[in-house]
Amino acid sequence: MKYQSVKGMEDILLQDVRMWQELERIARSELESSGYCEIRTPMLEDTAVFTRSIGEDTDIVKKEMFTFSDRKDRSLTMRPEGTAPIVRAYIEHSLDQVSSESKLYCIGPMFRAERPQKGRLRQFHQVGVEIIGTSSHYADIEVITRLDRMLKAFGLDGFTMKINSLGCKDDKDKFNAKLADYLKEEKARLCEDCKARMERNVLRVLDCKNESCIQVLRGAPNVLDSLCDKCGSHFEKTKKGLNGLGVGFSEAKNLVRGLDYYTGVVFEVSHPALGGQDALAAGGRYDALVREMGGPDVGAIGFAIGLERVILALGDKCRPSPGRKTVYIATLGDRAKIEGLKLAEELRPLGIVTLTDIKDASLKSQMRSADKNGSALVLILGDEELNAGNIVIKDMEEKGQIAVALASVKEEIRKRLC
Repeated sequence: MKYQSVKGMEDILLQDVRMWQELERIARSELESSGYCEIRTPMLEDTAVFTRSIGEDTDIVKKEMFTFSDRKDRSLTMRPEGTAPIVRAYIEHSLDQVSSESKLYCIGPMFRAERPQKGRLRQFHQVGVEIIGTSSHYADIEVITRLDRMLKAFGLDGFTMKINSLGCKDDKDKFNAKLADYLKEEKARLCEDCKARMERNVLRVLDCKNESCIQVLRGAPNVLDSLCDKCGSHFEKTKKGLNGLGVGFSEAKNLVRGLDYYTGVVFEVSHPALGGQDALAAGGRYDALVREMGGPDVGAIGFAIGLERVILALGDKCRPSPGRKTVYIATLGDRAKIEGLKLAEELRPLGIVTLTDIKDASLKSQMRSADKNGSALVLILGDEELNAGNIVIKDMEEKGQIAVALASVKEEIRKRLC
């Protein structure tokens, strides 16, 4: 039997791993330099963590979650998104008692039972960022700026940042009523899914990609007209701050995001290279979620970046990191092999990637292995070199070689590579 990966869950192979590691390194550097701390939550959660937070009528909960019962008949779900698990951890471990605000990030896989297609997999990877503990518009400015800066640090250009505000719960309720009244008059022009959404959660109609629904929504009410003074002022201050920091954005009146917990400012980043599924990052404020999940009444805001989509958007600009230069120790004879292994153990703590022969291969075969692994230098050691107290250093780029004393080889390697 030939085994294969599960459809929509892809292997990341050797030639691509360095590229992924480089994006993750950039993300960690950008976030930790701004005071964010990494958090790692389980891939399995109590199903209620998601039904309570995301919303039972959302497409994610109704159609896309990997949910099953364990041996004790408890319902468990593989995490489809990262915010709800982080909020659960924040409450469970009383992180509000540790600090008045928590700046957290996570990097890892998420799971949704979708139809696999370009940029949409069943196992996908995200960088998730959250600030929990403040309702200030300065947190909105900080989070959106971090997203903008991180995408640019990845080398991405040509993306569009769209922002909107849903306002507080009262604002959302007011807008929902206006939208429902408008859509009742246009119901015949809506797709069947949107007709059902009107009954369950009318905001979801704004997410529809059906062309006839898009045409209907062009005349829909503007959510900004339903904002109270406080929420309207918050949105204006956020936009002013982003302008002051040089973060480009455009307003999008139909932007609502697909999760029920969003309130206040929401935002989405799209890129033309992704085609119809053009969103590569999104987020927003969720001021009521922590309280609704049993925690303190604190504001919160965050975003998630889809790494697969970033890689697609980067296209030809996406190149694996070359990695550190490698040294290969080619040895001949049992005595030389032991001395070669000792030398490798001395070089590795210096940050030098050091490979050795583990097959008892010929010198010619070892040289081929060194070339295949892209080694910058080959150290050749045999009985003749050991008797003379020397080792041969062959430069694989310049093709020259010299003999140096074994006692000074570490310093010689350090000068060449470090």
